[in-house]
Amino acid sequence: MENLKCPVLYFTQKIGGKWKLPILYAIRKNEPIRFGKIHQLIDGISRKVLTEQLKSLERDGLIDRKQFEEIPLRVEYSVTEKSKNLCEVFTAIEKWSSIENK
Repeated sequence: MENLKCPVLYFTQKIGGKWKLPILYAIRKNEPIRFGKIHQLIDGISRKVLTEQLKSLERDGLIDRKQFEEIPLRVEYSVTEKSKNLCEVFTAIEKWSSIENK
């Protein structure tokens, strides 16, 4: 018998956990967005965890990080085309959440 490859497992490996979906949501709704603004928008996330999660999302090709060679240094984040393919998922989650919270 062949092992089943569950697409939900892949999805949760890439954007599962407590912080990745809120980070993607914040970037998607406010792009381009700077680190400080993301930190401000997501209640309870530490700067260290935000940094780690942003690096992971960038490594997985879900966000772009653009560094401007200025003093002081400026970095902006935006979603990639790969992330934009998740828009239908986000829309469904937003719709489901608004129904459940009534």
